[in-house]
Amino acid sequence: MFKKLICMITPALLALSLTACGGSGQTNATNGAPASVGESVNYKIVGIDPGAGLMKATTKAIDTYGLEKWNLVEGSGAAMTAALKKAYDKKEPIIVTGWTPHWMFSKFDLKYLEDPKGVYGEAENIHTIARNGLKEEHPNAYKILDQFHWTSEDMGTVMSMIEDGAAPDKAAAKWVEEHDDLVKKWTNGAGKGNGEKLTIAYVAWASEIASTNVIAKVLKDMGFDVTLRQVEAGPMWAGVADGSVDAHVAGWLPITHADYVSKFKGKFEDLGTNLEGTKLGLVVPKYMDITSIEDLKEK
Repeated sequence: MFKKLICMITPALLALSLTACGGSGQTNATNGAPASVGESVNYKIVGIDPGAGLMKATTKAIDTYGLEKWNLVEGSGAAMTAALKKAYDKKEPIIVTGWTPHWMFSKFDLKYLEDPKGVYGEAENIHTIARNGLKEEHPNAYKILDQFHWTSEDMGTVMSMIEDGAAPDKAAAKWVEEHDDLVKKWTNGAGKGNGEKLTIAYVAWASEIASTNVIAKVLKDMGFDVTLRQVEAGPMWAGVADGSVDAHVAGWLPITHADYVSKFKGKFEDLGTNLEGTKLGLVVPKYMDITSIEDLKEK
């Protein structure tokens, strides 16, 4: 059995929370010898929101790699990146749960730790998920959602604008304006809406904030009355399943959201991938002299 210290973090309380979970000393407190990787980060992996598939995979990694001393810190995507920036600016060691696409890879020089036991699986794709009956009730909106597809580079552009201070809807509007050819492919064959109400849910990951605001802008431009609903992953999938949400473009499959696919089987329609080639794992700054999750285990 391994012990797991859970520390709930919000960006506003980040500094206090990290202090409560332990400091970031890099030398052995008793003899001044160079610290092990674990000692240098107080056996702490900075995570995101509880219940996320990435957090479940990391809990499994702790068990699979025999990291009994290690603690997974729960919080949010914003808290994780705040902790990363704080450590990176001081060139201090830190280990975070990470995924791509994410703006942090363009802002910081980072690397994934190798996962020789394959706990985090292969690259995933992001899927568009619609409620049952949407095709029949709102065929034009359905067609746009079904044809929505872009690249990590596209998404990264929107994420970077948001991280640099642009409001998500403004960043989305700018991207849509500058990519008319691609937007025409998404709307090809779809008729205009007439103010029909649509609710699109999303989780507060930088990637999903970008994609959801972009598809919402396109749907609004096509005449639909779109409401965005920010929730956690469970309610996002449950909303589509019970019909209170029309769709989301944030289904990470086949691993991250596998539990929700199983739980709500038959209660949603998978429209397929809207982005290929995502990745999950443990991430560290490149200045840290480690390459694999195996390096976290005490010698």
